[in-house]
Amino acid sequence: MSRIGNKPIEIPQGVTVSVANSVVTVKGPKGELTQEVNPDMIVEVEDAQVVVKRPTEQKRHKALHGLYRSLINNMVEGVSKGYTKELELVGVGYKAAVTNNVLELNLGYSHNIYLQVPAEVAASAKMEKGKNPIVTLESSDKELIGQVAAKLRSLRKIEPYKGKGVRFVGEQIRRKAGKTAAK
Repeated sequence: MSRIGNKPIEIPQGVTVSVANSVVTVKGPKGELTQEVNPDMIVEVEDAQVVVKRPTEQKRHKALHGLYRSLINNMVEGVSKGYTKELELVGVGYKAAVTNNVLELNLGYSHNIYLQVPAEVAASAKMEKGKNPIVTLESSDKELIGQVAAKLRSLRKIEPYKGKGVRFVGEQIRRKAGKTAAK
């Protein structure tokens, strides 16, 4: 039994949801998103609610039921409120700058890293004296913003001894004890 799949999705003011040929389209103030749904699943729009139904009680249909309900909910929330991810660059001399949707990062390597950010994602970098640089990503697509954030993190993974690297703001890092001095 899919508890998440059975829950209807409330459509906020200013957002329209349409279903045609197993493709769900959500339009709102922050943009437009589409998602192809498995033809077995039934998606209905009823009086300011989206309801996802499954044809049978098979395990596969139960899994798809919750999946598509969550994906459609993320789309509705994305076009109405949007998503934001903040990444912190922890390390001496780490820098970030954004020009024309190209993120220029100095992460302690011998060269700068240039990362082309997709047009759907708005990137900004904030550098204050005495604080770590913060890269802010904003988008209506939760999946895309997650992929861009994961790519950014993979450029300099966090090392467990000093905690240097790219991390989410507020993320807790498990630290290891270093070597102790010999007597």
